[in-house]
Formats: sequence, C-alpha cells, structure tokens
Amino acid sequence: MKRNKIIISIAVIAAIALALFFLFFNKKQDGVQLETEKPKIGYISETVTATGTVQPVDTTTVGSRISATIEEVYVDFNSKVKKGQLLAVLDKSLLQATVDQVKANLAEAESNAIYQKSNFNRQDQLYKTGSVSRAEYEIALNTYNTSKAAVNSIKAQLYSAERNVSFTRIYSPVDGVILSRSVSPGQTVAASFNTPTLFSIAKDITKMQVEAAVDEADIGDVSNGQRTTFTVDAYLNDVFKGTVKSIRLRPTTTSNVVTYTTILDAPNDALKLKPGMTASITIYTKEVNKALLIPAKALKYSPDSTLSKKYTIEQGGENTSKSKDATQVYIWVLNGNTIVRKQIRTGINNNTQVEVLTGLDANDHVIIGTSTVASNTGTAAASSPFLPQRPKR
Repeated sequence: MKRNKIIISIAVIAAIALALFFLFFNKKQDGVQLETEKPKIGYISETVTATGTVQPVDTTTVGSRISATIEEVYVDFNSKVKKGQLLAVLDKSLLQATVDQVKANLAEAESNAIYQKSNFNRQDQLYKTGSVSRAEYEIALNTYNTSKAAVNSIKAQLYSAERNVSFTRIYSPVDGVILSRSVSPGQTVAASFNTPTLFSIAKDITKMQVEAAVDEADIGDVSNGQRTTFTVDAYLNDVFKGTVKSIRLRPTTTSNVVTYTTILDAPNDALKLKPGMTASITIYTKEVNKALLIPAKALKYSPDSTLSKKYTIEQGGENTSKSKDATQVYIWVLNGNTIVRKQIRTGINNNTQVEVLTGLDANDHVIIGTSTVASNTGTAAASSPFLPQRPKR
C-alpha cells in the first residue's frame, strides 16, 4: 500500500515537471502577424462643433413715445396677438387737456385771421382810391399774412397733440407671440430720453434660429447652406436639424478666445424649441455618401525591418520628398507574401476613417498594423489530467 503511494507521487511529480518543461522551456518564439482591412464604401464627413443659443428669427419690441401712467394691459406672457390688436392703454387726461388748449388757441387765431382779412380788404380799397399811403397798405397786408401763418402753426400743434393722445393706445405692429411684458397697470412710463420697451413680440416661433459661437480656428471651414444638427438639454433624445444662414463678421473675444457668431435656421414646427435654450451644435463642413474608406491608422503604419524574414517589402510609388500635395500620402498593401507601398490621394479625414480618391481599389488588403502571436508545442502538457488547461487563443 505504501509502495503504491510512492509510485503515484513519483508519477505526479514527473507529470508536473514535463508540463513545466513544455510550458517554459519549449515555447516557440512569438510570431508577428499583419492586420489588414479591405477598403469599404460608406459615408464620411468633417464636422465643426460649437455651442449657441436658440432665439426667434424676428423679434419686435413695442414701446411708448409718451410719458404717462399705464391704465390697462390686455395681454400677458405667451399671449398670441394679431397685427393691430390693442395691447395696453395709457392715461390720456393731461394730453387731452393739451388738445383742448390748442383747439382754443386755434379758434382765437382763426378769428383773428378773419378780422385781419377784413381789415386788409378795406385798406386795399382805400389804397386804390388813394385814401391811404402805401405803407399803411403794406402793414395791413403783412398783418393779414401773419394771422394766416399763425392759424397754420396752431393747426400743426393740434395735429401733434392729437397724435400724442392716439399714442396712449398701444397696438401690436405684427402677428406673433408675447415674449415679455415689462409693465403693469398703475406703472408710470417715462419716455423723456429714450423709448421704453413695453412688450417684446416674436413674429413666428415655428421658425427659430440658433446663434452659434464658432471658434476662429474652425470658422474658415464654415459657409452658408451647410447642414447642421443640434441638441438641447430639454430634449436630449431629439436631434434638431438646421442650415447655416449667415456668418457675422464682428468677432467676440472672451478670455482671449475669439469666436464668430454664426446664424443657423432651425424649423420649430413641433414648438419644442424655446427662446434662450442652449444648443450643442454640429456643423457638417464636408460630406460624401459613397466614399472609398480606409482606417486612419493605415496612414501611420510603416513596416518593420524584422518583417523581411517572412515578407518581401517593395518600396513602390514616388519619393515622398518630391510630393508637395498634402493629399498625396503613402500606405502599405499586402499582396500574398509581398508588402507593397502605394501612393494614394485622400479626401476627407475625420481621424477615424479616410476617404481615398485615387490609387486604391476595393480588393486591396490595406495594412493597418501588426499583432504578436505566441504558440506552444507542448501537446503532452496540455493533455495531462493533473494540470488545468491553458486558455485557447
């Protein structure tokens, strides 16, 4: 019995020793394998990212030309209004008193003009008969003309006073939605130096615009008509579409960062977009739908000299020092056991994929890198019932 235990122990030790030999001392030298990919047909784009603010396309401010107290306000925030609709009424008592005073002055001036006309007619008849001098005649004529001018002047004053009374009724100049209301009944409006804003009206909130701040490093790629998409925090799962409308030439500098305001048209038929929302914007500066694409890392690959033991390396194409075109680059293609350098002309490069314009076809095997493959010949160790199996690669 004791002898059998010794024999089993020796067998186990021998099996472990054999496994360790194959595992550590009989391991083959690691091999190098090329990673290749065939070019694919697909979509590629270059984009510019920015942030911006959603705003109505056209906003009209409604103010007051006169100073008075607000009597009534007939609209509130978000109220839909029509052109010509009454929005508010101001106190007109003082202005009406001015109108009444000017009317009285006009009546006096008209009465005086009638008298001066009658006096002039008498002086004219007397002058024709030689009963009065020419000086007296001219005095009567001048007085009559002055009275007529006074009537016209007071009529202008009356028109101005009546217009001021009409300004006490504030009407909407456009169809739209009230974005802001700055006054309440009883509040005094002072229009001495500038026109106070009473209401702000958005003409059409189904058509919004985004004011995007585009960095100066990216603005050169942006132009009118380019497609854009953006998201807002209120609807993270919704992607809104737009179009570049214009680029304002006036720059904005914040913390030494120069940006240019770029206006994007944004349809808002669902009325989800609201003024003031912050938008995260993507502007598609270049797009190709059916492009021949290769991985961008293929442009950085260069074969190592150790590959010459297994592969034949051919330096095809022109000398890179002679090429001044940045789109003329070189890649390596695997053809059987031969590694061949090819010159290609590239288009869009988004740092993940590269558009190939010329120099490559869809059947080429483009080398994108290498991988190391380790192998063992220890079949005996792998089949030992006393050791765990090594994971397969």
